[in-house]
Amino acid sequence: MKKSLKIGSAFIGIIVGAGFASGQEILQYFTSFGFLGILGAILATALFAYMGMSLTRLGSRMQTTSHKEAVYGIGGKIGGFIMDAIIILTLFGVGVVMIAGAGSIFSQQFGLPAVLGNTVMALIVMGTIMLNVKKIIAIIGSITPFLVVMVIGLAIYSLLTMDASFATLEPIAKEQDSALSNWFYSAINYVSFNIAVGASMAIVMGGSEKDEKIAARGGFIGGLGLGVLIILSHLAIFSAVDQVGTSDMPILQMANDISPILGIFISLILFAMIYNTAVSMLFSFTARFAEMNTKRFNITVIIVVTLAYSLSFRGFTELVGQFYPYIGYMGLFLVITLVVTNIRYTLNKKAQA
Repeated sequence: MKKSLKIGSAFIGIIVGAGFASGQEILQYFTSFGFLGILGAILATALFAYMGMSLTRLGSRMQTTSHKEAVYGIGGKIGGFIMDAIIILTLFGVGVVMIAGAGSIFSQQFGLPAVLGNTVMALIVMGTIMLNVKKIIAIIGSITPFLVVMVIGLAIYSLLTMDASFATLEPIAKEQDSALSNWFYSAINYVSFNIAVGASMAIVMGGSEKDEKIAARGGFIGGLGLGVLIILSHLAIFSAVDQVGTSDMPILQMANDISPILGIFISLILFAMIYNTAVSMLFSFTARFAEMNTKRFNITVIIVVTLAYSLSFRGFTELVGQFYPYIGYMGLFLVITLVVTNIRYTLNKKAQA
């Protein structure tokens, strides 16, 4: 059980990035549908549990050290190429959104120009990838538990101190911009987007565990835990949507409303999470096209980060609302392929029994 819990917490760490922690994803994908957003969050919980279990079990079964081996193994030459392309595009796109997120923190929390936040983030990400500073990334990665505690704490506080009823807040919630037009599609799209983001690491993580059942149980626990965080975040933002609905980062705004000191503390956690996610995404993207510790790698890093920086000026909220749904649509191909693979595997096992 200890091994499964470790895999489960790692799976949560992969998915719970800066976009989730800021609250903007939850606002657009769930809270903007009001009460129906709760149904969406429950559906997303079930899907995350199933997909988490499927990904880690697949990695364990194939004993793979790279997502490339796994996707080509289950999808064949054409399907594998498509899934690989989806994952590569997702890595770059999320890197762009993270750089934009740094600008939102500088603007919302400190009243500084967003361009300054974008520039600082792009420069430190570029430097980290070129220097291959793994220790820094490991330290930042350890912040995830604090982020989880922060989300749970803010949710409990918001629900205990909310001024208006959910029925009163429902019309205000529905006025917020939605990533998609329907709560059902929104929940599925949110899961498929995040699976596209986390598939690579989840498969590799499963590959590090030889016992298929332990790996599968870990992914299932991680998916359930993630779902609980989505439900809590949705209820927290819903309970204060009249105050934080227009913010780029609703969770940060909620913290500031409680205490400016808490706001600064959480803004630093968010900045660290954004940094961690941006480095992970853009490093993985660059490593697909150039060998590490070479002149070509460094030149590729400069080109990739500069391009990501230039695209980040669309703004954090706009990028989440416009880019993420497209990745979700593409991620559906990955999700369906994994579901079909699981069904085939189960049927083959029964036939052999």
